[in-house]
Amino acid sequence: MNEENKPQVPTEKGRSQSPWDEGEPALTTRGTPHAPPIRARSGDEIHAFPEMAVGEGDVRTVGESVEVVAGTSLWRDAWKRLLRNKLAVFGMVVVIFIVFAVVLGPPIIKATTGFEYDTIPSDSKLVRSLPPFTTIDGNFSWTHPMGTDSAGRDMFARVLQGGRISLMVGIISTFVSLIIGITWGATAGYLGGKTDDVLMRIVDVLYAIPYMMIVIVLLAFFGGQSPLTQIFLLFAALGAVSWLTMARIVRGQVISLKNQEYVLAARATGVSTPKIIFRHLVPNALGPVIVYATLTIPSVMLAEAFLSFLGLGVQAPYASWGSLAHDGIQNIAIFPWELIFPGVTMGLTLFSLNFLGDGLRDALDPQMRKF
Repeated sequence: MNEENKPQVPTEKGRSQSPWDEGEPALTTRGTPHAPPIRARSGDEIHAFPEMAVGEGDVRTVGESVEVVAGTSLWRDAWKRLLRNKLAVFGMVVVIFIVFAVVLGPPIIKATTGFEYDTIPSDSKLVRSLPPFTTIDGNFSWTHPMGTDSAGRDMFARVLQGGRISLMVGIISTFVSLIIGITWGATAGYLGGKTDDVLMRIVDVLYAIPYMMIVIVLLAFFGGQSPLTQIFLLFAALGAVSWLTMARIVRGQVISLKNQEYVLAARATGVSTPKIIFRHLVPNALGPVIVYATLTIPSVMLAEAFLSFLGLGVQAPYASWGSLAHDGIQNIAIFPWELIFPGVTMGLTLFSLNFLGDGLRDALDPQMRKF
């Protein structure tokens, strides 16, 4: 073969070189003129894809410490946003103070003064309504800071004891409504189809009936027993009619979550339907549930106060804020303190719970998040 016909293999010396092969590796966007490096790059990690580099900021010295940003969570962010809401913090402080007062107050009063919520004085002269900080002689005294009622019972002890009953009615009835509403709404939302139609039509029928009428019928039909049984019946009756809105809220949340990837993965791995509902879906819908629970407690307490006005609430010798207000309104012209102290305490508690509920709603709402 002639030398002229042999294929010519290009050598390194004869190969044409582009301006990008000269000098240091490119660190700027493709198409910009090449320039000498700003500083020596010995020991640097060069960007793996020069065409994606944006400048000297993509060069990191080997061994250089990188600041690690601490992670956060929805609940931590919600707590921070809640603390920035002054009304919500005020409501939370007042609720905590009232809870401690109604739990620890009656034993302290009994240990210091000997009075209980149903203690009637043995002296017939003391069986009368006394103004606050006043004795039978009209002198100043710390014995009855809220005065006494018409039977001579200490109003301070009765208000604290009534707070126990009212808060228990609100909390336990709300807990009952949570159990029924979450189970009902989550089942309807996840299963869908005919099951959803049947369950939600039942909710619609119950919505058409005034729930207070249902409570009155239940209390009138099953009541009339011991005062303690009447209290537990009140818990069940109020909780049994307060779950309707909760069921709708949970159903809407579950419908929006049941097609998420983690639910599909759990279903593909053979996880049972109850575990998917209560282990995967319900925990991710707790934000609106918590908010509505804090707003349900004051509404249930108001319903109990209304029932006490009708004589269907807490029966003697027990007392609630509603029953105390009912007793006080009969003597408001002569003994106004019998209505003022339980009414103000109940109103302050209801306002604080509403402030706390509104603050939790804003704190747990992702759309309210500020970056």
